[in-house]
Amino acid sequence: MRFCPICGGMMKKQGNKYVCINCGYEEDASIRTGSDKGKSRIVMRATDRDLVIVDSGEKMLPKTEVKCPKCGNREAYYIVRQTRSADEPETVIYICTKCGYTWREY
Repeated sequence: MRFCPICGGMMKKQGNKYVCINCGYEEDASIRTGSDKGKSRIVMRATDRDLVIVDSGEKMLPKTEVKCPKCGNREAYYIVRQTRSADEPETVIYICTKCGYTWREY
C-alpha cells in the first residue's frame, strides 16, 4: 500500500502511475522502485494549476535520520502535513532515500 506524500491519503494504481484518492497527486509507478532514475516524472494536480517536477534522481525535500522499516536504511526525506483536525498533531511522511519506501508517523 502506498500513501500520498502530500496529504497522506491512500494511492491507487492506474496504469503505470499511482494516484491519490484524496488530492489527485500523481506519480510514476517506477519512482519508488528506483528504476529509471533521472527519467521519472511527478505531476501534482490542483484545481487551478498543474505543477510538473522532473526528477533528476535527487529529491528537493529535507532529509532526516530515521530507520526505514523496510530496508533498514538510516536516512529518509520527510514532509510534515496537517492531515487531521487542527487540534491533533501533524503527520510526518517519510520517504526512504535508498529504497523509496513511504511510511508515516502521527
